[in-house]
Formats: sequence, C-alpha cells, structure tokens
Amino acid sequence: MTTLTLATRWNPIDWPLTHGPVPQAVLLAGWAALALLAFSRHRRWRAPRMLGALALGAVLTVLVKIVVDDWWHPFPEGTPDFVLRWTAVGLFGTALLCFRASLLTVRGRCFAVGGVVLVVLMAASQINRGFDQYPTARAMLAPHTDELATGKVAATVQGGSDRPLAEVWHAPPGLPAKGTLSTVTVPGTASGFSARPGYVYLPPAYRATPRPLLPVVVLLAGQPGGPEDWVNSGAVRQTLDDFAARHQGLAPIVLVADQTGGNFANPLCMDSQIAKSQTYLAVDVPNWIHHNLQTATGRGALAIGGLSLGGTCALQLAVNAPEVYGTFLDISGQEEPTLGTHQETVDKAFDGDEAAFAAVDPVHVMARKKFPDTAGMIVVGADDPWFRPGQEKIHAAAQEAGMKVGFQTIPGWHSWVVFRKALEQNLPWLAQQTGLIR
Repeated sequence: MTTLTLATRWNPIDWPLTHGPVPQAVLLAGWAALALLAFSRHRRWRAPRMLGALALGAVLTVLVKIVVDDWWHPFPEGTPDFVLRWTAVGLFGTALLCFRASLLTVRGRCFAVGGVVLVVLMAASQINRGFDQYPTARAMLAPHTDELATGKVAATVQGGSDRPLAEVWHAPPGLPAKGTLSTVTVPGTASGFSARPGYVYLPPAYRATPRPLLPVVVLLAGQPGGPEDWVNSGAVRQTLDDFAARHQGLAPIVLVADQTGGNFANPLCMDSQIAKSQTYLAVDVPNWIHHNLQTATGRGALAIGGLSLGGTCALQLAVNAPEVYGTFLDISGQEEPTLGTHQETVDKAFDGDEAAFAAVDPVHVMARKKFPDTAGMIVVGADDPWFRPGQEKIHAAAQEAGMKVGFQTIPGWHSWVVFRKALEQNLPWLAQQTGLIR
C-alpha cells in the first residue's frame, strides 16, 4: 500500500487519492456542491424542476447502462453497481445545472458549472476508490523507463535440480540497488497478432558478470486495460525491487505483455476467428524472450500470471500450452473465457461451434487431461461476488486435473487492492516454483 512519507508529503502527485484527507475533501466538496445545486430560494425553482432533474438524471443513467452493457459491452461481467450509482450522482448534478441555468445570472452560471465539476470529480474519485486504480496522481503518469539491456555475456551462473539459483549465486560488489524497466514491442511474427508495447523488468543481478540465468514471469493485465496498468496501478517495479533487495539483487525477469491489442479489445487469449492470441502468448512471446534476453530455459523457468481477464489467460495458457508454461498465477480470473454470455462467446469466436470452444476452454481441458507437472495459484478477493464463485470452481477443477494448485483469498473485492497484494504475496512462491529460491 502506498504510504505518505516525509519525503513525499509535500509533493502533490504522491498524495493518496484512495484513502486519507484528499478523497475525503473531494467527497465533502462534491456533496456540498450538489446540495447548493439542488436547493434554491428562487421563486421559480419549484418541485417540478427538481423532479425533472431527477427524471433526466435517471434517464441518462439508464441510457449509459444500455450503451455500456448492451451495446458497447466493454465489461464482460457487466458494469459494477457502485459505478452506476456514482455515475447517476454525476449525471444528476449535470441535470440540475440544465434545469437551473435559465434562472441564474452569468456569474451564477459560472459558479453552477464549477459545482457540477466538483460533483463529477466526486463521482470519479469514488469510482477510483472502488477500483483503487490510481492510488496517487503519479500512477496516472507515463512511467519512467530505461534503455533495454539486450547484450549477452559469456559467463553465467545457473541453478540446478537440487539447488536453486539463490544458493549458488553471489552478488558482486557494486551491484545496482534497483532494477530497470524498459518499454518493449513483442511482434506477432507467428501469430500475426498486433500487440501494443509492453514492459520488461530486469532485476539488478541481470547487470552482473557472471550473469545469473533468471526465470521469467509473463504478466498480463485485465480488460479494459493494458500493460501500463501493472506498472502504474500495480506498482510492479517497486514490488520486484523490494524482492531483489532481500535476495542479493535476484528477482524474476518480468515481461508485462499485451494480450488484447487495445484497451477494450478481447481476443480471449484463444486462436479463433477473432485473432491468434494463444499463438502470440505461447510462441511469439517466448521466442522474443529467448532471442532478446539471457535467461533460464525450459517450462520450469517460465511462468505466466495475470489479473481478471489476464488471470483467465494465464490459466488458458497453462492448460493449452503446458510445454511452454510450467507455472501460472490466476488473480481474480473468470470461470470461462467470455465476451458476455456463453453463446455470444461461442458465436463470435468460433462461429457457433461448441466443440471448438470446448477444445480450448480450461474447465473442459482439465476434465480431459491431467497436469501433474503444473503448479498454479488461484487468488481472489474475499468479498468479490462476481469472481470468487468461478475461482472456487476453477480451483476444484485444477485439483481434479492433478495440478499442484493453491487457493487464496485476500480482503477486498475486484480491485487493485487485491491485485497488488496478490502479486506481492505470491512473488516468493513464483520464485520457488521457477527455481530461483528454495
């Protein structure tokens, strides 16, 4: 969790936006502005106008829900209720301005517009608090990145079957305290998939000679979203730097890849008539890693993880490409890959062919095959009403398939409070499974 330290106390971009005085002040200012917009002593401001504003706000909210959930459909599970509630508050404030504008002076209208801005800001702040997407203003900025070190060295150190890498590695003097984060583009050479740029984290030990041959974790974001979410909202760099500081500069290499191609796109991480997203993750991404980076090799040294849609994708790759990924981390994933309803998914991705969908759907695959050499961790918010039931079913199916699989709940719901903690909490487990530490 981001804390307000003495060094950052006076830097506004580091002030917490999801807890503490800033969001509370925005909340109080928003409610006060809404009250001033709603109540007036003007002789022409009567109940019919207030009721009209309420009706307009309600109609606009319903229209937003229809457009978002039934037409645009960016959230396969539907828009969360709290998002709709705060959207309704913002729209009600806007409707009040529409009904009051003709009764106000020019100066009054300027104040009223300012009031609406405060109401909308309050609604946005509360939605942000619900998701914890932007814990600080800094999380909204483009991350600082470094030049990617692609050169390879001749002298290397690797772990063995009986000893993890950390037990045979000795950090040389002068090792950097922090790792590097670089922007990278992984081309869809085999898949034809058009991915956005991602990020690669190289721990301090990667810059040493001899170089330790580190395992790699491919990390995926949710939808809507993109690779930058793990960097900005997920604080992945800080989490990995903290781990490296405790392990002589060692940490997994992490590639935050783009599996969707757009903030609201969803190719389902399958090879279908939508795109060959599975081939991208199972062929193009590993090929790029081994061509551009010096790492440990083999399925035991390559893990995949993600949140929400990314968690679903991680499980999909673990069961559909087990020869590539030996370990997966499924954070708040879905019960099955989805574009809304099951029928919509099958129709859009496989032209209505149920057998083609079942051939790659994780639950169906795990019912047919055993995975005794695959390790998995399934994590979900303890208070997540949408994803917890599905994650519990996935866990049971994985156990039946013979996986070495664990199940964890973290206080919270489907938000970055859970996602960040899930990675931080399971980074040591990933390091163990991939041969980095014991």
